[in-house]
Amino acid sequence: MQLIVRYTHADPATFRTAFDADAEDRGRNGLTLLQLWREDDGHSWALFQIGNPKAARDYLEGAAAVFATQAGVTATDAHFVETV
Repeated sequence: MQLIVRYTHADPATFRTAFDADAEDRGRNGLTLLQLWREDDGHSWALFQIGNPKAARDYLEGAAAVFATQAGVTATDAHFVETV
């Protein structure tokens, strides 16, 4: 299972610094970063491998809010997907 997230943020440098600092917390919650893209100065996309779907969902519903505040994220669009 993978997770694709589109982040809307105010500043790409602030976002990237906070995103990198959040790696350990994401890892403890079953998310492994596969790829990170910048769409433009206000949007980034991340693709994660999910090792523990429940922990990943719990992270998105809780601890991710701390990251979002630090990163200047104003919106996220997250999708859990599976290869069929």
